[in-house]
Amino acid sequence: MTRRISKYKRFTMMNPIIQFFKFIYLSIKVLIVVAGGHGGTRNV
Repeated sequence: MTRRISKYKRFTMMNPIIQFFKFIYLSIKVLIVVAGGHGGTRNV
């Protein structure tokens, strides 16, 4: 009995390019948060 996975989900899971872009998107978001001082908590 195999678990049912939608074609779109399997496509995104098996696609290394989409995984790569997801990774870059997440790291850019983290960089923005860190560089922004977590929403302006660091007052100069």
